[in-house]
Amino acid sequence: MKLLLDTHVLLWAAGNPDRLSKSAFRLLSSPENSLFFSAASLWEIVIKLSLGRKDFQVDPYRLRKELVAHGYSELPIMAEHALRVHSLPPLHKDPFDRMLIAQARSEGLLLVTADYRVAQYGEGVMAV
Repeated sequence: MKLLLDTHVLLWAAGNPDRLSKSAFRLLSSPENSLFFSAASLWEIVIKLSLGRKDFQVDPYRLRKELVAHGYSELPIMAEHALRVHSLPPLHKDPFDRMLIAQARSEGLLLVTADYRVAQYGEGVMAV
């Protein structure tokens, strides 16, 4: 499977894997799965880091470098993704999460999330 990790799952996988559920850890560890991270997640990290959010205390440059070094593929934000956000129902207002959902659906990826609000979107989203 091709898995797009939401920002928190990405941060946990990269720096705090014991925060992942057992099923999430198995899913991310399986060599059969391809792992993706979005430019939207790095953008979210940079913004929330600058706001002093304690749950986003990570060097985004190092994070990107390490993700790529560990075989993650980077997913850029495209106009198609931005336009796809428009078709999403207003279940969740977080613009970063909405972008990740739109990207997953546009690219045929499965968004892996621990956020129950994001999981409400159903299609293209897997709660772990």
